[in-house]
Amino acid sequence: MNRPAKQQGFTLIEVMIAVVIIAILAAIAYPSYNNHVTKTRRAAAAACLLENQQLLERFYTTNLTYVGAALVQCANGLDAHYQVGFVGAAAARSYTITATPQGQQLARDTKCGTLSLTNVGGRAVSGTASASPAQCW
Repeated sequence: MNRPAKQQGFTLIEVMIAVVIIAILAAIAYPSYNNHVTKTRRAAAAACLLENQQLLERFYTTNLTYVGAALVQCANGLDAHYQVGFVGAAAARSYTITATPQGQQLARDTKCGTLSLTNVGGRAVSGTASASPAQCW
């Protein structure tokens, strides 16, 4: 007698189980990815503030004042995510510079918010972790 050939392939149930597993993995991975991107941008903004602090100290060494010093926007693609600037204007012997989040970064980084740095190296944040800047820097 001739037997029918055994069919090969996946059943609908097997495909649906694979889709559900992939969806669960994506639901776990995507928020983690967004959190990592937010932290990476924050670290880049902190590095930009430190770079500007070094430039300001070089300016002070040459001119014995911070008045007239300019900040640079760092070349690490932060323009769309952070705005770096002075708080007020630089005084003769002191300054405070900030990295203010904007756009998506503003919405996602409520923990740290605006990063601040002074001429004596004081660090501060304006978000919900403001009591502990070490968490954000």
